[in-house]
Amino acid sequence: MKMESHLAQIGSVKEPVTGAISFPVYQATAFRHPQLGQSTGFDYARTKSPTRTVLEEAAAQLESGDAGFACSSGMAALTTIFSLFSQGDHLIVSLDLYGGTYRLLEKIMSRFGVAASYVDTNDLDGMSELLQSNTKAVLIETPTNPLMMITDLERISAWAKSKGLLTIVDNTLLTPFFQRPIELGADIVVHSATKYLGGHNDVLAGLIVTKGKELSEQMAFLHNSLGAVLGPQDSWLLMRGMKTLALRMERHQSNATAIANYLLEHEAIEDVYYPALPHHPGHEVQNKQSSGNTGIFSFRLKDARYVEPILRHIKLIAFAESLGGVESLMTYPAVQTHADIPVEIRQKIGVDDRLLRFSVGIEHADDLIADLEQALAAAKREIGEA
Repeated sequence: MKMESHLAQIGSVKEPVTGAISFPVYQATAFRHPQLGQSTGFDYARTKSPTRTVLEEAAAQLESGDAGFACSSGMAALTTIFSLFSQGDHLIVSLDLYGGTYRLLEKIMSRFGVAASYVDTNDLDGMSELLQSNTKAVLIETPTNPLMMITDLERISAWAKSKGLLTIVDNTLLTPFFQRPIELGADIVVHSATKYLGGHNDVLAGLIVTKGKELSEQMAFLHNSLGAVLGPQDSWLLMRGMKTLALRMERHQSNATAIANYLLEHEAIEDVYYPALPHHPGHEVQNKQSSGNTGIFSFRLKDARYVEPILRHIKLIAFAESLGGVESLMTYPAVQTHADIPVEIRQKIGVDDRLLRFSVGIEHADDLIADLEQALAAAKREIGEA
């Protein structure tokens, strides 16, 4: 069965009593035991609950994994994953990293003795130089946020496996509809499910999918012990959002491609960072390992003075953080999503004061382009270039 059908049918055949097509929200935290020594399979909601279980099983199936774990946020999912590691352990991490992940590693995990080194994860020589006897895993974002750097997952996963390392992949931006890292050799996939999986800017959630019995058992222990699990109502909302994932991702991609090409030709734009563009570094790798492209890209203005008036004049597009929803959002990474990354690191990778990130929604592409056109024109007038 094709993924579109799997997505549309999430939970639809799981309710055995009434046959409800939309799986119910089981709000219960406690469940009766039939008798001493027997269980229905559900005892306490932190450990396992019916609505969350259906979501987790769907996530594992979609990502070709063995077990899924739904968490209260993307950061909760990463915290649960990082709890696999102990004092003195070391991780190799994508250089162009989401600011929240960097903050978690540098300001929290470091306090528990877990260290991280940052590198372009396509640079095997650079990764080999960072490899230590205490290195335990490689954490990859591909595409990265916000510069859309691409990592060859099959190549790096094979390298990590040869060194006895886990490969962890943040698949938030492409989702399993376009990319399945476990099929390319990864051990763990993580999502900020708040983004494309939920898709409607109305649910905060994270997902983890693991491959392998031992690793899945370790993650189940951590998931239950740490307790940052997703509640039943949010589990239901996430399942509802995922049912339309295929349709939304196709529209996000087509809109983003059209708008990226428009901006590439605009006189005020220096460059556009989007893997669908032939000139983008990693374009061929992206095409090899993924069946499509995300709906987010970044663009660099020729003059930083454009930033403030553009953000003030956009109307259909909202100036807001987050990404992946049906509504288009624009973000200024240097002062929002990546503010916790030291300025020298931001500048080194290109997250400077001229970079804007655009999460393209499912509105009509012509309307989004018209909104950008009027905002750019207004900005040009204000800075005296009319």
